[in-house]
Amino acid sequence: MTDDRAHVLDFFTPRAAGWDSRFPDDGPAYAAAAGLLGLRPGDAVLDAGCGTGRALPALRAVGPRGTVLGADLTPAMLEAAVRAGRAESGTLLRADAARLPLGDGVLDAVFGAGLISHLARPEADTAELARVVRPGGVLALFHPIGRAALAARHGRSLTDDDLRAEPRLRALLAGSGWRLASYTDEDDRFLALAVRQP
Repeated sequence: MTDDRAHVLDFFTPRAAGWDSRFPDDGPAYAAAAGLLGLRPGDAVLDAGCGTGRALPALRAVGPRGTVLGADLTPAMLEAAVRAGRAESGTLLRADAARLPLGDGVLDAVFGAGLISHLARPEADTAELARVVRPGGVLALFHPIGRAALAARHGRSLTDDDLRAEPRLRALLAGSGWRLASYTDEDDRFLALAVRQP
């Protein structure tokens, strides 16, 4: 296991059991962000770094013939998703977003809540997300609070070298097969929507 994967496991494993109780009011924000993916019945969607699976019920907009996958590296997070009953909304996979066990172009969309800050190699890892999405498919990078509020929560200053700053994120996505289509950074939501380029 790489040091990066070990770091993710070390961070999330002890927090998994109480994760949802730390952020009990985030459900509507997840549902609203997932709704902006434009999912249609029969689509295939991945929640990359799904954690406790809070987005999975909203992603079920793909209907009974659609496919909802939730992938996370941390077994304890997947176990928490099962305990919360969210495995009923999709198939849970223990997988690293940097090496997905999926074929090329098999998905219509990817949802990633809080994902970008945990990617060890952001350009290579967002290119891996692009690999599994068909041209024209959508990527949503989401956080239930904006950059400034998140920085304040962690006691640090907001800087332009933040990976989620619009110019930096636009360049990162362009270099990995995506075109940034919309960008929202408000106190109560961060949401970047990108389209998979041919």
